[in-house]
Amino acid sequence: MLLTSYAAPKGIGHYLRQHLLDKTFQGLYHTDAFDRALLIPYFIVLVLLAGYGIHRYILVYLYYKHKKNRTTEPLAHFDDLPPITVQLPIFNEQYVVERLLDAVCRLKYPREKLDIQVLDDSTDETVEVARNLVERYAALGNPVTYHHRTNREGFKAGALAEGLKSAKGEFVAIFDADFTPPEDFLLRTIHHFTDPKIGMVQTRWTHINRDYSFLTQVEAILLDGHFVLEHSGRARTGLFFNFNGTAGMWRRAAIDDAGGWQHDTLTEDTDLSYRAQLKGWKFIYLQDVECPAELPVEMTAFKTQQARWAKGLIQTGKKILPRVLRSDAPFHTKIEAWYHLTANLSYPLMVILSVLILPAMIIRFYQGWFQMLFIDLPLFLASTFSISSFYLVSQRELFPKSWPRALLYLPFLMALGIGLTITNTKAVIEALMGKQTAFARTPKYHVESKKDKIRATKYRKRLGWVPWVELVIGAYFALTVYYAVQNENFVTIPFLLLFVVGYWYTGLMSLLQGRFAGVELSAETHTKPFPVGV
Repeated sequence: MLLTSYAAPKGIGHYLRQHLLDKTFQGLYHTDAFDRALLIPYFIVLVLLAGYGIHRYILVYLYYKHKKNRTTEPLAHFDDLPPITVQLPIFNEQYVVERLLDAVCRLKYPREKLDIQVLDDSTDETVEVARNLVERYAALGNPVTYHHRTNREGFKAGALAEGLKSAKGEFVAIFDADFTPPEDFLLRTIHHFTDPKIGMVQTRWTHINRDYSFLTQVEAILLDGHFVLEHSGRARTGLFFNFNGTAGMWRRAAIDDAGGWQHDTLTEDTDLSYRAQLKGWKFIYLQDVECPAELPVEMTAFKTQQARWAKGLIQTGKKILPRVLRSDAPFHTKIEAWYHLTANLSYPLMVILSVLILPAMIIRFYQGWFQMLFIDLPLFLASTFSISSFYLVSQRELFPKSWPRALLYLPFLMALGIGLTITNTKAVIEALMGKQTAFARTPKYHVESKKDKIRATKYRKRLGWVPWVELVIGAYFALTVYYAVQNENFVTIPFLLLFVVGYWYTGLMSLLQGRFAGVELSAETHTKPFPVGV
């Protein structure tokens, strides 16, 4: 390779740059075996990432093409409201369980038709807190019961399945601990089940603490893109889409017909969703019905959540995709299911791209600007800028007057997505290798506004070696920025800076939160435990 013969002590200097450019224009530069060994995987990765990027554009297209198919009102109403069981699976949620129970007990529905189950797998003070709260709300006339397991078998899926054994409802609504369903939630969703083919109704998550921090703002935009464009695009087109594990309602018969809750994946909700739809059950997505929830306020919690989802979707893909491909579903439904369940493969692809980008950039630069502008750049745009347009459209749909404000967050949104690469790649590889891990909950602290502070740090989880790797890769990309500046390759600098910011931001935030956690926890040992409201 030419560069090895002309390595200068101070890096790529003016003489080297001019010399190689002269050889390029003279037609003397050619790719050798080493160059091809780098460029072939480089372009394979770019093409695959571009494919997932184009898929995002297709979802936007489907969203607008089928906008008239938007579901708002049910086709009919029940003359006699059916019984509903509300399941509340919790695990070590002492700081938010009271808020959850308060919201659920305010739901407007005939008390005699309501059955509320607190499904508690907790191993800490939450057991006492939750039991006392259930006794208090039951004494006030609410149909709520407390169910505690000590083995946590099957994690959340196991708790839901255990609760169904004593459930009284024909329909089952599920809310995670950090959700606060509005009072009319049940009445706005139940009547859609007058259609006997409907197996599940999913509503849109909104965010209690959206404005708490810069991180929660970006998280909110990420989730908005999923709920506005992915769910709506798929639902309106008649494609398979998934229950999100909370803020939705199931027909009990659909759960049973699909084989019940199974815990061989970390995304038991998506797994059950595909099995039910393969059985012929239809799903409804109600974008206009909102269910507020608390976003993770710490980087470590956010990364833990994203890794669980990434690993779970790959596990579900391995389990479900063969059934989907063998099914009688339309071909376009099978293709969409493939993209949906394999989307997280883009994370290991991004790791490979991260390793190859600097040597590939050097080779491509000296092969000529023409090839870079007409081959590399379009592939980069297809794989990366589809992300910005995807989330920008979701903000425009939700906030018609203030959506331009989201433009300020888009570069950081893209950077954060890049920063999650190492954590999620580890999760994806574990899923591909069949490594089973426990269901890692996302800690919540009842943080709703900037005035609120995190009450405890005992739920914090350090991420080991991952933040250090993120910092090293960020430094590697800082070198690529330096190289681009030295060679006046200014077109690539904004893109490369996204990698630097993304890796350094996620790495530093994880390390800082982990380091200060010990100090805060020591201070807390001298304070009283969080009290149960009376």
